[in-house]
Amino acid sequence: MNIETKSMHITPVGGNVFADLGFKPETAVELQAESKRIISEKFLIKERLMAEISVWIVERKLKQVEAAHILGVTRPRVSDVINKKSVKFTIDALVDMLSRTGKHVMLSVK
Repeated sequence: MNIETKSMHITPVGGNVFADLGFKPETAVELQAESKRIISEKFLIKERLMAEISVWIVERKLKQVEAAHILGVTRPRVSDVINKKSVKFTIDALVDMLSRTGKHVMLSVK
């Protein structure tokens, strides 16, 4: 089975996908701002989780290979955590890694 797809329009970097979808200009701006806020919050959560993992590694003086074995990931994934490459992780994956360290993640909603 061969499926061909064509893209009719690509939103340029820095563009507003909501405007391109046909929303009124003021609505598109509001939606884009809300979208950026949500994304920023998710990145902040990931960064905090990665920081906890990094501190755990440093406190135990673990080599990346040792940490990888305990965390159930590869050594390059540990490097990605240490270097805060948050786009490579889901919040779920980071919570799983933290649980393998013996730490418990608690959620607070305000």
